[in-house]
Amino acid sequence: MSMGTAPTNPEVAALLGRGHRLGADRRNTNYGGGNTSAKATGSDPVTGGPVELLWVKGSGGDIGTLTEAGLAVLRLDRLRSLVDVYPGVDREDEMVGAFDYCLHGRGGAAPSIDTAMHGLVDAAHVDHLHPDAGIALATAADGPELTRRCFGDRVLWVPWRRPGFQLGLDIAAIARDNPQAIGVILGGHGITAWGATSDECEARSLEIIETATRFLAEHGRAEPFGAVLPGYAALPAEQRRERAAALAPTLRGLASTDSRQQGHFQVGHFTDDEAVLDFLSRAEHPRLAALGTSCPDHFLRTKVRPLVLDLPPDAPLPDVLARLRELHEEYRKDYRAYYERYAEPDSPPIRGADPAIVLVPGVGMFSFGRDKQTARVAAEYYLNAINVMRGAEAVSRYAPIDEAEKFRIEYWQLEEAKLRRMPKPKALAGRIALVTGGGSGIGAAIARRLAAEGACVVVADRNLEGAASVAAEIGGADRAVAVSVDVTEAAGIDGAFAEAALAFGGVDLVVNNAGLSISKPLLETTEADWDVQHDVMAKGSFLVSRAAARLMLDQGLGGDIVYVSSKNSVFAGPNNIAYSAAKADQAHQVRLLAAELGEHGIRVNGVNPDGVVRGSGIFASGWGAQRAAVYGVPEEELGAYYARRTLLKREVLPEHVANAVFALTGGELSQTTGLHVPVDSGVAAAFLR
Repeated sequence: MSMGTAPTNPEVAALLGRGHRLGADRRNTNYGGGNTSAKATGSDPVTGGPVELLWVKGSGGDIGTLTEAGLAVLRLDRLRSLVDVYPGVDREDEMVGAFDYCLHGRGGAAPSIDTAMHGLVDAAHVDHLHPDAGIALATAADGPELTRRCFGDRVLWVPWRRPGFQLGLDIAAIARDNPQAIGVILGGHGITAWGATSDECEARSLEIIETATRFLAEHGRAEPFGAVLPGYAALPAEQRRERAAALAPTLRGLASTDSRQQGHFQVGHFTDDEAVLDFLSRAEHPRLAALGTSCPDHFLRTKVRPLVLDLPPDAPLPDVLARLRELHEEYRKDYRAYYERYAEPDSPPIRGADPAIVLVPGVGMFSFGRDKQTARVAAEYYLNAINVMRGAEAVSRYAPIDEAEKFRIEYWQLEEAKLRRMPKPKALAGRIALVTGGGSGIGAAIARRLAAEGACVVVADRNLEGAASVAAEIGGADRAVAVSVDVTEAAGIDGAFAEAALAFGGVDLVVNNAGLSISKPLLETTEADWDVQHDVMAKGSFLVSRAAARLMLDQGLGGDIVYVSSKNSVFAGPNNIAYSAAKADQAHQVRLLAAELGEHGIRVNGVNPDGVVRGSGIFASGWGAQRAAVYGVPEEELGAYYARRTLLKREVLPEHVANAVFALTGGELSQTTGLHVPVDSGVAAAFLR
């Protein structure tokens, strides 16, 4: 099987193209949801003869972004021979391990639980999807009758069954016994379609989705969620975002109650999608939210049900925060009771009792996960669930699978095994960092390093273009965002932290790096020179740290504040009064804040660089020329000059400063606060005493 090149088999190329088209539209299926397959003749690598193969999306993949490397490849004859040794539904999970003995060559990706559905159906191409319209019929109280009315005998009903080998047998039997059928509605779950060619299969999948969509539109009532509750209409956009930013840190702290015991925090996502706001404004939303989601892919990511605030949008913020804390305790108690009701002796241990979805009427939806993508996808899934509930309530009554079945899937040993196969998280996974002056030089190097270690990064800089460039280099919005901020303005700083709360749920690692330098003798230093350097570095660091501490206290998760100070904070160099005094101010802020914030689990440390010439925004903006003149060397030789006067005789680069920031925040120095780490290649006169 070729990796990273065009597929060698035309049927595989058609399969991938079909998956990309279907997966590009979230009305067809959600991210990571569903799977698609093709059967065709390949070449046996041992005999060189023909062999019938199945290519099917592997476990954990996404059809919209599927590559050939993401396909599991199995020998069809061996897969179908498993029917003869199938031990029955009570032991069907054993069949997943048996798939490994059906692999072709190395087999590609790990086969998923749905492999049997694709391999046993006697059609060359099979799609299994989770369209909102299809699941609406699948979760309607009278789903079988609605399916008959909608499709006649062209699409048939399959009662709820947990995904697995038996479901594959059931669907294969329906396809065999009903040659007129193009697919099925899977009760409580989704749809499956098949065809002789890739184009036919895709057309049939779309036919099922479009027919169901039309049926719901033509036969559904106008307001399936009921009348608008007085006082529950959405707040204006600006007020929504302001309230969301105020709530997010507290919610993130609550959602991390259990995960923090393992040293990991949840990352947040916020959406005020119109469909969410409408749902939360309607009379039936408490009843429907309490029923939970139905499709297995939905509640695996959203948990069995969301936490729903029961106050109107105009409730005072302190009242809302207090009520959310009460509801969180109730949620945890209810979730533990849910686990204890259904857990068997061999069930996996409880994975945490905190909500993944929090719904706030008039404001929107907050979702949480181990990383930003997981949190964002959870929100997408709950939006799908809202659409499903709307469709089911429009033509019938929403009736998801029962709690016992939900538990069987949520705490399925096969799901547990999938979780255990996940790679160990990086040192800063789940951490959210905000770096001032992050658009260039040392700040950019720090932002890159923290992101490489797993952190979500807010790149804050007065130069938004530079910040955006660094954020784009790090990756998409799931990894880094850029914000414009002037650290001398308190309102702008508060706005930057609000943007961080909206993007990722909060902040727990702040780097005070923004700075500038002017090198002049005392008698040539103006008040303006003094003021601008103290405003940016001394006052700016104070304002940023104050905003950071306020947010961190709301989260209740502790945190890190790191100051990028300077060797000059302790070393008396020539012609440098304003810059060095401002740096000394920053250095003492480290000690003062370490002493004050330690009881809240907030560590405050500093890094003292020196001679960072190459890649430094400060040196490039005129400081380098000024210092070179002071020391009587050409500017291009300034880095080498600094290196020669050190004990190690090595030049200091921005990446070395970034290494020190990571060393202070990556977990190995968890008991350290109030420390200044020199990054100067050894300047004896700057040794700390």
